[in-house]
Amino acid sequence: MIDLEALPHLPGCYLFKNEEGTVLYVGKAKDLKKRVSSYFQKRDHDPKTESLVQAARGLDFIVTNTEVEALLLENTLIKKHWPRYNIALKDSKRYACIHLTEEKFPRIRLSRKRTESGISFGPFISAKERDYIFEVVRKTFQLRTCKQMPKRACLRYHMAACSGPCIGAISPEDYAEKVKKASYVLKGNIRELIESMEKEMRELASRQQFEQAMALRDEIAALEYLQEKQNVERQKKHNEDILSYIVRDDTVYLMLFKVYKGTLEDKQDYVFAFGENFLEEFLVQYYSENEPPEELILPEPLDDSLADFLSHVKGIKVKVTVPKQGEKKELLDLALKNVEIGFFGDRKKLEALQSKLSLPKLPNVIECFDISHLSGTATVGSMVQFRGGRPDKHNYRRFRIESVEGIDDFASIAEVVRRRYSRLLEDKHDLPDLIIIDGGKGQLSSAFEELRKLKLRIPVISIAKREEEIYVPGLKSSLPIKKDEKASLFIQEIRDEAHRFAINYNRLLRQKSFIPKNF
Repeated sequence: MIDLEALPHLPGCYLFKNEEGTVLYVGKAKDLKKRVSSYFQKRDHDPKTESLVQAARGLDFIVTNTEVEALLLENTLIKKHWPRYNIALKDSKRYACIHLTEEKFPRIRLSRKRTESGISFGPFISAKERDYIFEVVRKTFQLRTCKQMPKRACLRYHMAACSGPCIGAISPEDYAEKVKKASYVLKGNIRELIESMEKEMRELASRQQFEQAMALRDEIAALEYLQEKQNVERQKKHNEDILSYIVRDDTVYLMLFKVYKGTLEDKQDYVFAFGENFLEEFLVQYYSENEPPEELILPEPLDDSLADFLSHVKGIKVKVTVPKQGEKKELLDLALKNVEIGFFGDRKKLEALQSKLSLPKLPNVIECFDISHLSGTATVGSMVQFRGGRPDKHNYRRFRIESVEGIDDFASIAEVVRRRYSRLLEDKHDLPDLIIIDGGKGQLSSAFEELRKLKLRIPVISIAKREEEIYVPGLKSSLPIKKDEKASLFIQEIRDEAHRFAINYNRLLRQKSFIPKNF
C-alpha cells in the first residue's frame, strides 16, 4: 500500500516495490512528495511508466540533505538492487574516476574501473566538475595522456600542455614530483600543497629564479580556483554504521545507515518496545547476526564491555564514535531526520485510525489475521504485527490449521485467535491495542467469540475485501469510512501484508507436499 501523505517535501530517493517487496524502480527527487505523487496524478504515462505504476504495491524512501546526495545515492541503490524498471547501463557501473597509471612516466586519464593498477581518485558526483578538475590538473602539471609515448614531440608539448617525457625534456625525478603534486590535489589536499608551493615560490624568487617562480605562481592560482570547484564523492578506507533513534510512548524508533567506504548504500529501520538497556540489547542481537563495521557512529557513548564485544565479533578493534560536529555529526543528524520523517509520518496513520474507530488510546501495536487455502487443502493462518505504524516482522506468526476439516474460514479464524491469545496470556506477554480480521461479519463474530471466552477486551474489527467495508462487533452495517480515507488505507495495508504472508506459507506447505518422501 502506497501512502503519499507520509512523503516529505524534501530531497531524497524513492524505491517502488512489488507485493513481494522486490525493488522495481529507484528514483531521485528534489521534492519526494511532489515527484512520487506525480506518478499517480498523471494520466498520460508512457507504457513503461504505466506498467511500473500498475505493478507498484509498496514504497520506501530515504531523505538526503541535497539533490546531489540524492543523485549519488540513487546510483548506489540501482547498482545494489538492479531494478527491472531502471535503465540497465552495461558500460557504467560507477561514476568515472580520474586515474594515474603505474608507469615510468604515469599518464592521467578517465576510467570507470577501480581495479586497474595505479591510483584512482573519485568517483565524481558531477561529470562537469570531474572534467574541469581533470583538465586543470593535466594542464597545471603537464602530465601526459597518450597511450604510447611517441618518438618525437607532439602538438600538446608545443602548446605547453605536456612536459615532453617522450623526448627527454623532463627527467623521471622531476616528472615524478609533478605526479606527486597532482596526486595531492586529487586527494583533496589542495591547501597543504598550495602552502608548500608558496614557500617554494618565495625561495625561488629570493634566488632570483623568477621564471620558475612565475610558473609556480600560475600553478598556485589554478589550484586556488580549483579548490573552490572540487566536489568528489566522499571516500573512506573503512565501513561505517550510523545509528540514531527516538523514544516515544514507550516505543523505540531506530534507524541504521549502512555506509560502505564513504557511500551511503542502505538503511534499515526497526520499531520495538522500550526497555532500560534497549540500545545494548539491539546492538548485541543485531551484530551477533551481522558483521560489525570498522566504525560505529552513535548519539551516545557505549559501555566498554559492549565495545569489546563488537571488536571480538569483528576480529579487529571497532571504533565507536559520538561526534559533536563535522561530517560524522551531519550523517548522524541525517539519520535522525529520517527517523522523524519515516516513522512519525506513520503516526498520522495511527491517529487517523484511533479517531475513526473511537479507540481509547493510540493503536501502537496492531495484529492482523488471515486464512489461506487451496480448495480446502493446506489451510494455514497468518498473523502480522504492526508496531508504530510499521511491520514488525520479528513478531509475525504462522499457523497450520489443526482442528478444522475442509473449507471453514470461520472455524479457522477462531482457532488461530484462540491459539495466539491463549499463548500470550499463558506467557504473560503484552496484548495488542487493536486486532484486525481479514473477512466480513462472520469471521469477525468468530474471532470476537474467542476473545470473549478468554475474557479479553481488545478492540477488534474486520475488513471485507470487495468494497473494503469495515465492521465492528454489535453493528449490522459497516462503519462510515470511505475506502480511500487514511484510516481505511492503513487497514488495507495491514490486511494486504497478512494476506501476502499467509499465501507464502500456503505455497511453502504445498511445495513440501509435492516432494517424494524418499527424495
